[in-house]
Order: sequence, then structure tokens, then C-alpha cells
Amino acid sequence: MAAHTTKNTQNIAVAPKAFCDLPPAVSRELEAVTLTNTYPTGAVLFAEAQAPRGVFAVLRGRVKLSVCASDGRTLILRLAEAGEILGVAAAVSGREYEATAETQEPCEISFIRQSDLLRLMRSHGEFALWVTQQLSQDYSSTCREIRDLLLSDSASERLARLLVGWLNQTAESRHPGQMKLALTHEEIGQMIGTSRETVTRLFAGFKKQHLIQQNGATLVVPNRIALESLITA
Repeated sequence: MAAHTTKNTQNIAVAPKAFCDLPPAVSRELEAVTLTNTYPTGAVLFAEAQAPRGVFAVLRGRVKLSVCASDGRTLILRLAEAGEILGVAAAVSGREYEATAETQEPCEISFIRQSDLLRLMRSHGEFALWVTQQLSQDYSSTCREIRDLLLSDSASERLARLLVGWLNQTAESRHPGQMKLALTHEEIGQMIGTSRETVTRLFAGFKKQHLIQQNGATLVVPNRIALESLITA
């Protein structure tokens, strides 16, 4: 699926907030080469096995990262949130993108071409260090996700881990015990390695046990400790 047509949100390039801690000189150069666009839901930023074009900074919205198995099944790795930078490893190494990045909702995205990224890394040590830190964070996040998947003995535990992880992302909001479900049951199944039917059955069981309550797309967790008790490691 090709990326949807986008439009400039401003007449000048905009540097993402993720770069705000860089020295002023580096930030100014980034502003000159950064293009910020809006994307509709379902727009593909880059595809698995595609040659790298650059990096994408999520300013607003969420982006779904997924891979395709040899049998055709889709596995959703995670949802990237505002503030994250996508495609760094591929842009730096020159290797193909390892996943597909698709907007889960309307998004505002900043793009930096691979050639500009590498040029800035060569000319500014502070920026090269920042990129290295991004790679380290991506590696740590991937290791954590693999660990959680391998240590989960059942689909119910994997679902509980997923929901608790989403709760952690809303901990500082005005409603820390509730979240908006951005994924369908089929997509949640693709995240935890099970079928849509199993996810629907698990949600029904969680509701029966009073672990969760649902009102439309809003999910409420009245007893986080009880939900966490399903996680064994």
C-alpha cells in the first residue's frame, strides 16, 4: 500500500520536539531539512523490506509498526506514540526497513531524508550521539517486547501485559485508570499472537471477572492489581 497524499502543515520546515535538547546550531540545521506533513489514517510511511529514504518523527497521533510472517500472517509489533522517531536503524545502516509503519489515526509527521541525517551525523558529534541513543532505546524496547512475549505462558497473560503497558502510558493523564482502545480485536490478536475470536473471549472473561469495564472505545481498569496478578514474570 502506497503512502497517501499529504500536505504541508506550515510553509516552513518544522523540527520535531524530540530534537529540542540538541545544541542550537544543530537544531537550526535540522529545521532547514525537516518537512512536516499531515497523514490520514491508514497511510504507509514506509514498508517492510523497502530501501530506506529517511526517518520519521511522530509529532501527533499513533503509528502502527508491523511485520509479515512467511505464512502471510501479520504481527503488530507495537504502536509508536508522539515523540518517537521511526526508521533510524535502516537510515543509518542503509539496510531495508525491518517493519511497516502505518498511521493508526490522523497524524502529523516530520521527515528527514537519509542523506541529510547522515550528513548531520558526520558534521555534528552531538547529533551523532543523539542518534546512537535513539538506536539504543529502540534496541532496549525490542528486547523488552520479546521478553514479555516469550515469558507469557498464555494468551490471557499476554493480553494482561498489553493492557498494563497501555495503562502505564496513561499514568500521568487525568484519568490514569482508563484508556482509549485504538485497535480492533483482530489487531490486538496480531499483537499478542492469537486469533480475533480468542481476544473477544478473553475480553468477555476479563469483564466477567471485573478486571475491566468497557464503554464504547473507552476501557476502564477498576483494579489494576487484580489485572497485574495475571502476569507471572
